Amino acid sequence: MRARCAGTRLALGVPESALIVRVPEAEPHVERWRARYDPAHAQGVPAHITLLYPFLAPERITSAALEPVATLAAGTASFDFELARGGRFSGVFYLAPDPAEPFVELTRELQRRFPEHPPYGGAFETIVPHLTVVHAGELEQRAAENDLARLFAPGGGIRSRCAELVLIENSSGRWRTLRVFALGGSG
Repeated sequence: MRARCAGTRLALGVPESALIVRVPEAEPHVERWRARYDPAHAQGVPAHITLLYPFLAPERITSAALEPVATLAAGTASFDFELARGGRFSGVFYLAPDPAEPFVELTRELQRRFPEHPPYGGAFETIVPHLTVVHAGELEQRAAENDLARLFAPGGGIRSRCAELVLIENSSGRWRTLRVFALGGSG
């Protein structure tokens, strides 16, 4: 299974965009690992959970093209979640949100509204919401997992709130925030 990380096509010079949920509360815990072992970090991507990647080519991003995202955000209630367990894909150690279902539902709803942009290009059948910590070998993954183990203990974890969807793009060679869509419902 290939890694599910945004930004890997940048090396090929392909401008792209993504819809994410930023998790600033995770930064103090994962920044040192991401700085060393997550190429997306060096390209300006914050700690996040990906909703839809790849998304629109930057030159196709217009207010009209983004209206379905704005409508979805306006009709979606914000929600609390916690990062309190780790997981792995091939070459990736990540933190998993609990509950995961709201992220899965947001991704499915975005996929319904943008069927030409399946999550991760359609490479995976299952949607697995996650915050990538390490994109490297087994030793690095294990070291990060051991370092962050305190988060997995009862009462540990990183508590956050999903209150916005964020559109990022990399046409300049670095990822930057292009637009923020506040969630409209009260959670």
